[in-house]
Amino acid sequence: MGGFGSATRAAAAGGVTTIVDMPLNSVPATVNVAALEYKRLFAQQNAFVDVGFWGGAIPGNKEDLRPLHDDGVFGFKCFLLHSGVDEFPHLEADEMEEALAEVKTFDSLLIVHAEDSRTIDKAPQPNGDVYEHFLKSRPRGAENIAIAEVIERTRWTEARSHVLHLSSSDALPMIASAKRDGLDITVETCPHYLTLLSEEIPNGATAFKCCPPVREVSNREKLWEGLLDGTIDFIVSDHSPSTLDLKNLGNGDFGVAWGGVSSLQLGLSLIWTEARRRGVGLDKVLQWMSTRPAERVGLRSKGRLSLGYDADMAVFAQDESFVVDAKSLNHKNPITPYQARCSPVRSARPLWAARKSTTRSPRVGCSTAARCDSHSVGAGSGL
Repeated sequence: MGGFGSATRAAAAGGVTTIVDMPLNSVPATVNVAALEYKRLFAQQNAFVDVGFWGGAIPGNKEDLRPLHDDGVFGFKCFLLHSGVDEFPHLEADEMEEALAEVKTFDSLLIVHAEDSRTIDKAPQPNGDVYEHFLKSRPRGAENIAIAEVIERTRWTEARSHVLHLSSSDALPMIASAKRDGLDITVETCPHYLTLLSEEIPNGATAFKCCPPVREVSNREKLWEGLLDGTIDFIVSDHSPSTLDLKNLGNGDFGVAWGGVSSLQLGLSLIWTEARRRGVGLDKVLQWMSTRPAERVGLRSKGRLSLGYDADMAVFAQDESFVVDAKSLNHKNPITPYQARCSPVRSARPLWAARKSTTRSPRVGCSTAARCDSHSVGAGSGL
């Protein structure tokens, strides 16, 4: 739980004024009200920006979802394959449908890690230090099948759903079709899928490992197209840190290393660098990283500078450059796939940001948006 201090410092340094914390990779997992209150206690003592929480949907906790909603979580996360930690088991597709039907009764949101376990079970094993082998172990088809399940179960239940960290551009046509059909479904992608390339990842470089994985340059270009045409709704950090030991740096074994990218402090700079290179304006980046995430999550006083909204502002030096040094970041563990990468842009500090725990109700406080595992859903609302 001590990670709130370092995570929120990193968020502030990156221009992020609110994070919404994921329900797993902490003990206890946020799958009931007691666990939420325990986590909130630690966050209130250690937060440098606003903090909100996702609840978890796991087998057997259907009766806990409404109480968690009433206590202020912004929605519920589930996995369609093993989450990587035993205390947060995944849902089968039918169980996900039950969760969708349940959250619909109180107009909440189900956010889904969409990879199909059976497809991955039949894929090549990822063991060893060759990145191409790891990439083949998490094929696009695993995402595509799982996203199809999310779409159809959303259609049947008429619930609100969200696809997390889209990596496979192959899924874009079916997502676009679902939106044309009027389904209440949104999709995000992440800085690592929009800036990194599988072709450039050295063997043994486990800092780059995440699930789903960083894919080829052609895939990256289609993700950018999906952002620009509105099929992908917004960009979040999906910050998933780990200790150096868990990244298996000594052996560089992708089959053993923790899967997750640490980039909370860097996301805005990375995306603006890539967007500007493509002729995309800062106004569009702010929609992707602040306004739209805040709207979908339900951060009612965040995401824009407007009458009645929180005055969460950040200074952004859009023409300064810096070289990434993991040891100088505020992340608790000094590891990042962006080590030694030159970014032509430096995002500075928030001018001010309340330090409080956030719920949907103003009685505790509201925020802007990042999403950490800790999950970052956005940057500061004013830059």
